[in-house]
Amino acid sequence: MSSTREETPAHAPHFDVSGVTSEGAAWLATAGTYPRSTLALWEERPDAPVVLPCGTAFDIVSAPAVFGRRMLDRLWDEGPGSGPVAAFRGRMLLFAAPGTAPRLPSLLHWEEFGRTGAIPPLLCHGVGDAVTVPAPMSGAPSSSGARWLVAPDTRRPWLPGAEILLWAAVRAARAAVRISIFPPADQDAKVYDVSRRR
Repeated sequence: MSSTREETPAHAPHFDVSGVTSEGAAWLATAGTYPRSTLALWEERPDAPVVLPCGTAFDIVSAPAVFGRRMLDRLWDEGPGSGPVAAFRGRMLLFAAPGTAPRLPSLLHWEEFGRTGAIPPLLCHGVGDAVTVPAPMSGAPSSSGARWLVAPDTRRPWLPGAEILLWAAVRAARAAVRISIFPPADQDAKVYDVSRRR
């Protein structure tokens, strides 16, 4: 166990699938040009998804849903945990440290799995890109299909960088080779305990 995890206070909030905490919403809003407007919209309509720019508060790595779930499982079962994660239109949106978007594709290019096609195309969104993030209160899929799997819960969430996401992608690709044809009964039921995260 890493020393960072050992330093996590016992009173740290646990993951709540029902939505984003007020501190998490404040952090998300900092990505936009007008954070107060975003927060005001969410106060009026807490079920409204919002388009936010990438590159300042976070980058996004978008993976196909099944492969993204495998990456997320590797991050939580064998690694440091993850930052916020959302599901949107059949893809998994992993929030990453700013600067990850331009770096991860080059790391994947050098990695054997990236050249063989074992890792499906990962879409990396950074400076100049924008993504739709789920509404703060979206534990269940909204009409847009967006929902939080790991909701933002702090003003300064830990976000994985390119190297950690590369590690998770490689582990997920290796695990895919050994996957049973019989999936677990309820793949959406897994809950990630953010108190374990760095």
